[in-house]
Amino acid sequence: MKTKNLFQTLLLILTFTFGQNAIAQDKNIVETAVASEDFSTLVAAVKAADLVGTLSSEGPFTVFAPTNDAFAKLPAGTVETLLKEENKASLQGVLTYHVVAGKFAAKDVIAMIKKGNGKAIIPTVNGGKLTAMIMDGFVYLKDENGNKAKVTATDLDQTNGVIHVIDSVVLPK
Repeated sequence: MKTKNLFQTLLLILTFTFGQNAIAQDKNIVETAVASEDFSTLVAAVKAADLVGTLSSEGPFTVFAPTNDAFAKLPAGTVETLLKEENKASLQGVLTYHVVAGKFAAKDVIAMIKKGNGKAIIPTVNGGKLTAMIMDGFVYLKDENGNKAKVTATDLDQTNGVIHVIDSVVLPK
């Protein structure tokens, strides 16, 4: 039993750590997002929220970045509504809920989960909290509303932090 648990833990760490790309980049978080077709909705939102300068700054930041498919899961019209100028403050709140001050690699997140007996409370830049946990061999984030996002790629190392890709948009309370 102990061998099986040890093997599962090692497999989880390897999967989480090398899920996508652990190679150091010469771009910052925004430049990397702009260069990827998978983040075009996120980039449009970051621009509309006037957060390009902030997320291009020195940091370091950890960004849990939702893909275009993640944004598509939101109710119809949500993204379009958030992108309107009059909703800039709400959009900033949503986007900064995906950002953590400091650079936390996958191994750091897993260590926090283990130290917290299966859950790690992660404070976000907007003042809210995300709960990280391991389910079915994957790391998930639970927002303050009880919604979950699966971490699908990790450790996309940037000059000003790290990106972890998630399959759903997490929303503050």
